[in-house]
Amino acid sequence: MKLCNREDKRVLKERIAQSNEKRSTISFYKYAQIGNPQLFRDYLYIHFDEIGVLGRIYVANEGINAQISVPEEKMEAFKEALETVVFLRNIRLNTAVENKDTSFYKLVVKNRAKILADGLEDETFDVSNKGLHLKAEEFNEMMQKENTILIDMRNHYETEVGHFKGAITPDVDNFRESLPFIEDKILKGNEDKNILMYCTGGIRCEKASAWYKHRGFKNVYQLEGGIIKYAHEISEKKLPNLFVGKNFVFDERLEETISPEVIANCHTCGNPFDIHTNCANVACNVLFIQCDSCKEKLHNCCSEECKEIAALPEEVQKELRKGRKSQRNVFKKGRSEKLLFKK
Repeated sequence: MKLCNREDKRVLKERIAQSNEKRSTISFYKYAQIGNPQLFRDYLYIHFDEIGVLGRIYVANEGINAQISVPEEKMEAFKEALETVVFLRNIRLNTAVENKDTSFYKLVVKNRAKILADGLEDETFDVSNKGLHLKAEEFNEMMQKENTILIDMRNHYETEVGHFKGAITPDVDNFRESLPFIEDKILKGNEDKNILMYCTGGIRCEKASAWYKHRGFKNVYQLEGGIIKYAHEISEKKLPNLFVGKNFVFDERLEETISPEVIANCHTCGNPFDIHTNCANVACNVLFIQCDSCKEKLHNCCSEECKEIAALPEEVQKELRKGRKSQRNVFKKGRSEKLLFKK
């Protein structure tokens, strides 16, 4: 029985690119006690693979975190599959603001120690004791109160292209790093303030809100469904949009537009631009922002050095990479001395 997809990613990407199948990009998460994550992982893979689901799903003892795309004609079958799992019944599904049929190209379901790595070892911490969820209208009202501290729980490369007006955007690389940084640098001395948090889809600030409550902070709030749900709500209810720029997403799209303002700049030339890419030199693969003009000039590379390496025959490039540690996580590498205009 097939429990993983080992086909070449280039073949898979081409297959999706050539397909006429309409798909919906969806994300969801749920903190729940899962007794046998491996068994649950296999169950999900078998059922989702049959439906044609693509994307990335993490399963752990603490719950599930999923970013996927589902064939539109199989959407009801997908929802029925969710209903077979008690804790996933009636779960909120965040639909992408800007949908794309090519957001994912394969199904990956993995067991992890945690669905969201937090670096926390406190066994008394209860992630279910979370902060109060606010809908878009309530969030807009709360963020404008004088007694409110608005905190972006995302990473530096995410906030660079878009964030809420007046938000504190910590210069951090990951969620694990953000928790102690925010408590030490922002929350201490502000125990009486309203602590208002947001992230992409809600999973990060849900755990963060529970953690800060655990740490003794009383007035803790989060944006329900994150930026994705907020964008849908303000559109449906004709509410003021207090988010500027793009929302970074962890799939082939990389960004979706929430407002037309461009608040970032090309890391190569400094001109206004806000679309991420990865350096074409596989040994580098740095995630960065590059305008079309610089992309053409440097052949989608971050520097002249990488441009020269990327132009070499593949076998020569493989030899140059020998002995170097593989850099596969493209979403954690938004820093490089080669990026002259990186904020």
